[in-house]
Amino acid sequence: MHSETPAGAAAPGDGLVRAGGIVFVVGAVATLVTVAPLFLGTDPFPPIAYAVCMLMGVGFLIAGAGVLRSIAAQRRQAKSAL
Repeated sequence: MHSETPAGAAAPGDGLVRAGGIVFVVGAVATLVTVAPLFLGTDPFPPIAYAVCMLMGVGFLIAGAGVLRSIAAQRRQAKSAL
């Protein structure tokens, strides 16, 4: 197919998906670190640590925005090919 993206080319939204994945992983690690004291019987972390856990959701939203941007770009490309 001639309309396929070459392997080395970055499509619109790829950067958002990568950034969202990184933010999600940071939030996931923060969640594991924050929950660990509950199982270990130590003192819990301050509330700001729990706020960092919210990065999981933020990363998911960023990645979703990247996917939607990629979909929109592919639709525009398909519409212009007609």
